[in-house]
Amino acid sequence: MAINKRNLFHEFELEGWQRAAEQYGPGFGGVTVQAIGPLLDSVGAAQGIRLLDVACGPGYVASSAAKRGCSVVGIDFSSSMIDLARENYPGVEFRVGDAENLDFPDGSFDAVAMNFGMLHLADPDQAIHEAWRVLRPGGQFAFTVWEAPPKTAGFAIVLDAVGLHGNMQVSLPEGPPFFRFSDAAESKRALAEAGFTGVQVATIPQTWRLESGDALFTTMRHAAVRTAALLNRQTPEALRNIQQEISAGAERFRKPAGIELPMPAVLISAVKPSLDVGREPFQSK
Repeated sequence: MAINKRNLFHEFELEGWQRAAEQYGPGFGGVTVQAIGPLLDSVGAAQGIRLLDVACGPGYVASSAAKRGCSVVGIDFSSSMIDLARENYPGVEFRVGDAENLDFPDGSFDAVAMNFGMLHLADPDQAIHEAWRVLRPGGQFAFTVWEAPPKTAGFAIVLDAVGLHGNMQVSLPEGPPFFRFSDAAESKRALAEAGFTGVQVATIPQTWRLESGDALFTTMRHAAVRTAALLNRQTPEALRNIQQEISAGAERFRKPAGIELPMPAVLISAVKPSLDVGREPFQSK
């Protein structure tokens, strides 16, 4: 993306999360927290580890890392998210910060983790290189993203409904492909380019439990950014039909205890080599 397009997308995501912060936990929190244990395990989060939680949102990863005895800092570009995190976990340090321009010296952390934040960055490659920079030699980096549809039923239901009843080509700021890092080969390539080694890719089974089909529509419309914008820029008639289609699609996953949508995550982890030999400085596109 050209610089102006990147800035437009960055502002689009920032404004979206400023609005959606209060809705994120009730909407997506119950499913995204399922990846926290494997994410922290993959970076060796334990007593005495210095850990940076990038795109920390309401603070779920940072809080879990602190409970393991880590020395933690959580950052997010949304001040609304940081306010929530500070309110939720007053014993953990949280700061407003930019994943693509981390305000920390080189080699500041033993581990860097990001739970579903990569999807919302205008320049994810820059964020990967920034994670590399702030890690000490031998430090570990890991992030999660969603599996691509149809494996993630929630996204498949919504996108199919929009494709059937609405317009997939509504005007949105141009951003990186939403499911780019769901592809293991692409994740390995991007991390290797940044200088990481030992790249591992794993799938984390997750289940999104909802009380009703309408809850899927409401969450995607009010607790997301790109998907919310896709829905909110439909015509009123199309949106009504889309809502009915989404609700019906989610109801097909109903079990005795409620709706259970498969929503697997992809966990990507890697190591910063102990010796930095021959690595060229990264230049953001």
